Amino acid sequence: MSDAFNSIKAGLEEAIAHSAKQPNQVVVHEMSALDVKAVRDNVGMTQREFALSFGISLGTLRHWERGDRQPHGPARVLLNVLARRPEAVLGALSESAGIASKQNAGTDPI
Repeated sequence: MSDAFNSIKAGLEEAIAHSAKQPNQVVVHEMSALDVKAVRDNVGMTQREFALSFGISLGTLRHWERGDRQPHGPARVLLNVLARRPEAVLGALSESAGIASKQNAGTDPI
């Protein structure tokens, strides 16, 4: 059988063992509930600034802050990292913005 098949088979067997609560090597990363407003306040941004900085719609951010909805997937991961290591996230964004500014510095607007 192919390496891909064997890899998929092993993954399925681990998933089955994990769901049956049998000993396995599965690593589960659980993230706690977030207070999105506290995260935003901690970085000192308005709702508009926060939404623009992280590519979140303003309406979605407001729903998260009111507790009507919870962030999921990559947004939840980003917010958890931002809650724990804001300097890392903000520093990475500053660096990428600086690179973009340098790339555009030598171009003339049309």
